[in-house]
Order: sequence, then structure tokens, then C-alpha cells
Amino acid sequence: MSEASVPQGGALAGLKIVDLSRVLAGPLCTQMLADNGADVIKIEPPSGDETRTLGPPFAASGDAAYFSAVNRGKRALALDLSRPEGRAVLLALLEEADVLVENFVPGTMARWGLDYEQTLAARFPRLVYCAISGFGADGPLGGLPGYDAILQAMCGLMSVNGEPACGPTRIGIPIVDHLTGYTAMTGILMALVERAKSGRGQRVEATLFNTALSLLVPHAANWMESGTAPGLLGSAHPNIAPYDKFQCRDGPVFLGILNDRQFRRFCDYLGLAEALADERYAHNAGRLRHRDALRAIIEKALAGHERQPLCQALMGLGVPAGPVNSVPEAFAQPHAAAMRVGEGGYRGVGLPNHLSRTPGAPGRAPPRFAEHTEQILQEAGFDPDRIAQLRESGALPAAP
Repeated sequence: MSEASVPQGGALAGLKIVDLSRVLAGPLCTQMLADNGADVIKIEPPSGDETRTLGPPFAASGDAAYFSAVNRGKRALALDLSRPEGRAVLLALLEEADVLVENFVPGTMARWGLDYEQTLAARFPRLVYCAISGFGADGPLGGLPGYDAILQAMCGLMSVNGEPACGPTRIGIPIVDHLTGYTAMTGILMALVERAKSGRGQRVEATLFNTALSLLVPHAANWMESGTAPGLLGSAHPNIAPYDKFQCRDGPVFLGILNDRQFRRFCDYLGLAEALADERYAHNAGRLRHRDALRAIIEKALAGHERQPLCQALMGLGVPAGPVNSVPEAFAQPHAAAMRVGEGGYRGVGLPNHLSRTPGAPGRAPPRFAEHTEQILQEAGFDPDRIAQLRESGALPAAP
């Protein structure tokens, strides 16, 4: 296809996604698809997506800021899928859909007669069906619900995060949910690429459990090779030194010195001739073995420096260093200007990637509960009388 004939409006323009997911991993996945041009129809249960209530803070719409973080660019509909009328609406929407995303407890869709293998695959052979769950349907933990912090605990992430004084600590962002959203999106896109060749959809599965274990780099590999279980290192790295947080006169900085060349430049800039001449610090393996003694030398050298000019100078020399910023400080950086997006009452974080010919863009503000019901159903062929009947049946629930 020539460059001139590539459709505009985002790389995924023309794709229709039916999104049954709620909370974080699934909604984040579908928001990223929407940011890149896909038409995402968010279908909520009668009680709504739980994240609408997870505040304060609350936006002017009345929904929690948490909800707005992962639901922009979507159109909203509410269905009671426990009712046959609600399931009939879903099936009608799937007639034109490319992808279905759900994160119910495994077995829920089967109980409603919406199982992929038994029902949907034959009826919608081109459908890519993405199931997101805590543990999957099979195995000793199959079918159990999953939550980010619980998976951080179960899968060893907390055991390598935190200081010895405070013990294992939850990572301060829902990193398992977040990466599971990316894992699901990657699987969906791979399935769509394969469908372009075979003409057939398939089932994609992403689990919090597998995602959490995949995050243990390099800790799992270190343990598998050495037999030694990794422990708490605070902000330090198990394989690299100095790769840690250090205190300057006006606050902490992080040094990420990866190789000998960077270490020499760092020592030259700070006047650490003694450290440069010490064979213990000549190579990473030695610096790692003697990290405590090296730390004392570095902390003494940094005590008189202010963090911003220090980091700017070191980065200019090719030595990785950055101030440990707060969230407001992070977004106040001039380089972060493009990552703050929004209009009207909506504020959000921008897209982390950029495509040169088909760039994505943050979509409309996150939808109110069932905001686009009539529009979505009319597009699917439902006339006003039928929509009224669905409301009367309870298949189209009112706002919770």
C-alpha cells in the first residue's frame, strides 16, 4: 500500500472494539486502542465500572479521577448481561466488531452462553476475543479473581522492593495491572496481524499472574543461575553499582552508572581520583562487591551539590543521573509538556508512543454512564421502539 493510500485518523482507524472490561488492565488496553483510532464501545454492568466511585478526587462529571485515567476516547453503553435481552444486544454489536475484550472471572461468559470456543468462534469467525483475568481458567489457581497488590505479593515483586528496615513493600503504582493492559493489547494486535493473513480470529489471554512473573527481570534469571534468592536492596540494582539513590544538598538523585567509561567520567567530574585509582572500583563486579564502601565515597562527594545542576552536568557528560522528582515536579519538566493533555474539564496523560504517518491522539473525554446508548444501538439497527422495549425489560439499566 502506498503512503498516500494509508487511511488517516490513527493506525487503528476502522477497527471496532467491544469492551466489557472494568477497573484497570482491560480499560487501559482499550483506551490505548482508542487513542490510536479504534472505535471502542464500553459496555458496563448495571452497577457501572467500579473505578467511577474510587475517589476522591472526583472530576466535574462526578466520576473519580481514576476512571478518567483509563476510559477516554470511548462510547458508553450499559447492559444487563444476566438478561437474555441484554445478551441479544451484545450479539448484535458483535456482528460488526473486530475485537471483544472482557475481564470477568473465568467461566462467567460461559454461564451466559457467550463462551468463545463453544459459541462466539463459530458465529463470529473473524472475532479476536481477549480474556483478561487473574490466573486464567486452568491450573491450581484457575478461576480465582486477581488483584494487582495480591499478585505483587504472590509473585515475588514485593520481596525485591523496599528497604530492609521496612520489609517487602508494594510498588507504588498498580504495575501488574498496567503491564497486563499492555500485554493484552500486544496479543490483540498480533492476532489482528495474523487474521489479515488467515481471515480468522482467535482467543487471546492475558493474566495478571503470568505478567507479574514476567516482571522479575533480572531477579528470576539471577536466582535460576545462582540458586540464591534475591532480597531487598532498596533503590539499588542487584547486578550494577553504583546504580542507586543518593542524597544531594537539596534532595535525592538517582545515579544509573552502567559501565566503566561512565564511572570514570563521573569520578573525573567530582574529583574522585582516589576512587579511580582503587582497583576495587575498576570494574562493575568489584564495584558491586564493595558497593557499601563506594557508596560512602559518593555520598560525601555529593553532599555539597544541588541536584538539578549536578544532574544536568552529568547527563551532558553521558553519565545517567536524574533528580528524584515528585509527581507534580515530573509533569512540570518542560520535556513533559506534550504528555499533559485535555480540554474542557478533562485532564490526562498523553500517548507514550508516536507513529510518524498515523499518529494517535487522545480521544473524547471519558463517557458518562451509558452516555451513547441511543447512538450505538441505532447504528446496530435498533429502532426507537425496540430501544424502549429494552429499557422496559431492564436490559438497558438506568444510572446506578
